[in-house]
Amino acid sequence: MKFGKTIKIFLIDGDPNGRMSCELSNWTGKAYKIPRVKIKDCVDRFDINNTGLYLLLGKNDEGQDLVYIGEAEAILKRLNQHLLQKDFWNEAIVFISKDENLNKAHVKYLENRLYEIARSTSRYNLANNVIPTQSSISESDRAEMEEFIENIKLLVNTLGHKVFEEKRDLKSSLKKKQEVFHITSSRGTKAQGIPTSEGFVVFKASKIAPVTTASFPLPMQRLRQKLIDENIAILVDEKLELTEDYIFTSPSAAASIVLGRSANGLTEWTLSDGRSLKRFETNELALPVQDITAITDDLNFVN
Repeated sequence: MKFGKTIKIFLIDGDPNGRMSCELSNWTGKAYKIPRVKIKDCVDRFDINNTGLYLLLGKNDEGQDLVYIGEAEAILKRLNQHLLQKDFWNEAIVFISKDENLNKAHVKYLENRLYEIARSTSRYNLANNVIPTQSSISESDRAEMEEFIENIKLLVNTLGHKVFEEKRDLKSSLKKKQEVFHITSSRGTKAQGIPTSEGFVVFKASKIAPVTTASFPLPMQRLRQKLIDENIAILVDEKLELTEDYIFTSPSAAASIVLGRSANGLTEWTLSDGRSLKRFETNELALPVQDITAITDDLNFVN
């Protein structure tokens, strides 16, 4: 069960585009979001000289999201080094402990775990050249660090980066039966997906129509080719198959790519009981034939 959280965000420079500190209620950790151009101003933040973890965030030459995950015993010193060594990033998110309880072993553990989580979510490309090694810490310390990780994930998401967020809410799906939508067609389509707050997620291993219609819209052609070029859709047994969960901007975009033609996602995506996404979203239930007849008779009577 999830509970409400209180996050205190302080604009250090009085500028929403400047430096900010973030604190979570009942947590000893603390986060800083720092634009690259403001790193030099952080000499007034004495706690950033402590041991901690940091993310460098930006984009690669193709415009794709990129993240570097690192740790240091003196965070500010390391960030100043990265100003000279790495040019892709435009902001950093730093995590420290307010009670200075993080040591080198702790942050090495956090670095490795967050790297693995970022790799599994496949949202950002990782700029790390090597996989961070995981330190050996006690069972009690591991429990504390895993809780620290959950709070890091929450704050990074709150600060505008979904680096560690699963494309599907796996925890919710384990707690309750998840409504999964389907599309199948004679053209080789067999796909599953769900609507989310970010768009419509089509699941890994979904089968996409291997060919498209002549009237297939140009923007959809470009998106389809992008999925192929980035190996998100690959040819398996003469059919295109998704290699990972993929978030489309809308149900219709998802349906169009899956079917290889123009499509209305609100009617094409259906549940196992036959309800369309449109009916599901409006809580419209299927009526038995006799009920429909009764309603019709009532209307005729009124008329």
